[in-house]
Amino acid sequence: MPNPQGLATVLQLVDLAAVAVFAITGALVASRKQLDIVGFLWLGTITAVGGGTVRDVLLGLPVFWVATPTYVLVAAGASVLVFFTAHLTQSRYRLIIWLDAVGLALVAVAGSEKALASGAGPVVAVVMGMLTACLGGILRDILGNEPSILLRREIYITAALAGAIAYVAAHAVGAERWMATAIGFAVGFGVRGCAVVYGWSLPAYKARPGRTLAEIEALDLRGVTAARFGGQTPDDDVHIGSGER
Repeated sequence: MPNPQGLATVLQLVDLAAVAVFAITGALVASRKQLDIVGFLWLGTITAVGGGTVRDVLLGLPVFWVATPTYVLVAAGASVLVFFTAHLTQSRYRLIIWLDAVGLALVAVAGSEKALASGAGPVVAVVMGMLTACLGGILRDILGNEPSILLRREIYITAALAGAIAYVAAHAVGAERWMATAIGFAVGFGVRGCAVVYGWSLPAYKARPGRTLAEIEALDLRGVTAARFGGQTPDDDVHIGSGER
């Protein structure tokens, strides 16, 4: 029998790792904008705790970093570390993308797990996992004036959704928590990683070609004619008349 306390410790470590990873991505965006150390702390911390804060508020739970300030300290420490080491990274944007994929998969699992532990049903748990995973990155892009991750063609939210569904499904069929965590992470990271490497995307909406001026005029004329004849066009009258004969 696995030790429940040990499993809780593992999940808390997963949570802390996710906070650190997202803080690093926020701080790397701050480095691209050449902010000072306060800007690094602000952007890194907001990215790290934003999604989890909204999740806890929606679930009616104590906000996790208020109850356990260690999360804020980890986010701040990661942000300061990036402030002094960001110049050593050759391609910061590429690093942001891959660290974000790791954070996305970790937080999708952690968010779903916390929702289930609070007594939420499977559907709510999946939504909370997806929300927790995506909101931090969205806030980072908005505050850092970066192109939003939502406007890119590659799969992003769908990867978080897939990871959350995989975790909740594994939990529902009785998988051990560590195994469900591993499955959820593998699915979420795998889908997002393939989207980055192979450009996976969902079919996009494509607007129909607009009507030509002649088609618009024909529709307008038909509408006016129908109004004059009480909802029937002259062609309809001819058709009815010929049938009566």
